[in-house]
Amino acid sequence: MLEGLGYKVRAETSSIKALKLFSAAPEKYDLVITGMTLPKMAGDEFSRELIRIRPDIPIILCTGYSETITEQRVKQIGIKAFLMKPVNMNKMAKTIRKLLDIP
Repeated sequence: MLEGLGYKVRAETSSIKALKLFSAAPEKYDLVITGMTLPKMAGDEFSRELIRIRPDIPIILCTGYSETITEQRVKQIGIKAFLMKPVNMNKMAKTIRKLLDIP
């Protein structure tokens, strides 16, 4: 979906590997999209680590129903956008543009 919108995408299924890649070159990333349910590290914990490394990184957290994470909680962590699944291309595209177009 994102490549179809013209974005260059680096996708990882391992939160640990993604965190290592980000840590090695945080300036290479304009935006991170993550889920809440990840192997070995929850999406909120993963996001906290990214923000610790680079406080200005825009993060979109996508999740289905969750009792543990709310939009208010996401904002407290520093995550810039919260999308409930299923996410359609239009909603994702608008959210990405909103975050990337902020000066």
